[in-house]
Amino acid sequence: MSGQIVVGYDGSPEAQQALRWAADEARRERRPLRIVHVGLGQGGARSLTDGVERARAEAPDVEITSSLELRDSVPGTLVEVSTDAHMLVLGARGLGGFSGLLLGSVSTAVAAHAHCPVVVVRRRPGRSAVPLARPVVVGVDGSRTSVRAVDLAFDQASRLEAPLTAVHAWETPALLGTTPAWTPEEIADRLVTEKALLAESLAGHCEKYPDVEVRSTVRLGGAAEVVLAASDGAQLVVLGSRGRGGFAGLLLGSVSHAVVHHATCPVAIVHPPHERDV
Repeated sequence: MSGQIVVGYDGSPEAQQALRWAADEARRERRPLRIVHVGLGQGGARSLTDGVERARAEAPDVEITSSLELRDSVPGTLVEVSTDAHMLVLGARGLGGFSGLLLGSVSTAVAAHAHCPVVVVRRRPGRSAVPLARPVVVGVDGSRTSVRAVDLAFDQASRLEAPLTAVHAWETPALLGTTPAWTPEEIADRLVTEKALLAESLAGHCEKYPDVEVRSTVRLGGAAEVVLAASDGAQLVVLGSRGRGGFAGLLLGSVSHAVVHHATCPVAIVHPPHERDV
């Protein structure tokens, strides 16, 4: 694995925002940056030249390369490119080859099948810089994928010098539409169990990252609702591609769609180890 930060670029405002995020990430991690344009239409070379100039202005000390992929399958090409990447960064919407990104099959394919973490960056109207005091938010459910999400979230919080908010959602039978409803005593007992699960998921990370201020939150409710509420005001949300409990089926159902579509900050999707080799 080359360890590059790869960004899909088509010159759109959203792609420019993704490029800035990717360039900053490459600078923070001291990794090379690769700018990729996918498509058969005209203007690809011009778009790449624009992207390289913008990236050099943003991060002059970063090694920058670019590639023009003359193919008609945008998701397939991006998934292939992700094989040798440390991280793949995409804008929430785009032009040309990236048109409709995150509105249909392109986003689902790339986020679900990429061989590295995928960061989806949404344009922030009226402002480009993100205050460093804004937290990094990570969704935790105790699954293997969630463990990798926690790893990335702590690393990002440390690099960004930001606090970390670890969020765990759970639901009672009443919320799930089953009966009978739990008693207050049963809910209190379950809350203790859920808090223990969250604490166990974070164990060891606080010692590894003593510079990161951690805030743990256990909320009763749907996963999408809980994560989106925590993401308000955040500078990054990190989620596992698949999980269990409140995050089961992530990227395959309503939770992923809600978070990616409605979060007002970048969203990082992390995959379990075996998916990188598929």
